[in-house]
Amino acid sequence: SPRQRETCLRKLPNSAVHGRAQVYYQQMDNLLALRQQVRSQLLHQGRKHPALRLLCQIPYIGPMRATLLIVFIQSPHRFRTKRQLWAYCGLGIETHDSGEYRFRQGQLERKRQPTVMGLNRNHHHLLKYVLKSVAARCCSGSGPVRDFAQTLLDQGMRPEMVRLTVARKIAAIVLVLWKKGASFDAQHLKPQAA
Repeated sequence: SPRQRETCLRKLPNSAVHGRAQVYYQQMDNLLALRQQVRSQLLHQGRKHPALRLLCQIPYIGPMRATLLIVFIQSPHRFRTKRQLWAYCGLGIETHDSGEYRFRQGQLERKRQPTVMGLNRNHHHLLKYVLKSVAARCCSGSGPVRDFAQTLLDQGMRPEMVRLTVARKIAAIVLVLWKKGASFDAQHLKPQAA
């Protein structure tokens, strides 16, 4: 922090390292100022979009996260179903299997379930970060999403799977609200629609 810089600079062994550290601190100060400027411009542009008001109704999605969702998703009509959005966000389950079907007595039958390989790797990393951060805040905060998460925990689901389920639920709610122009309703959190 700026308060502790002089103390840290005095601890450095020689003047060459001291000079480089001062240059790095100047760069950091400039970047912090630039970051604030870009953030305010981004929020200003986000306020012009009609979906911002709708997305800000979702718990723990403020103006900045809503603007980022608008920027990264661009249009909800790109995704016909929530599963397509999940795959784009990196929240889709990837399965692979060869030889899952076989012929027995002339009939085609499934040998076993496909192997679950985890979440898809080809995705938008920043969008996944935004949705996972919202899910983490929802799971640790209060409100209807926290109640939904607690219900899943009480059913015996592992905490990391609860966060994934909440992130997927939030992505689905974002898609529905943005496509239909509807307001947020806690009924969107029904467990059977997870």
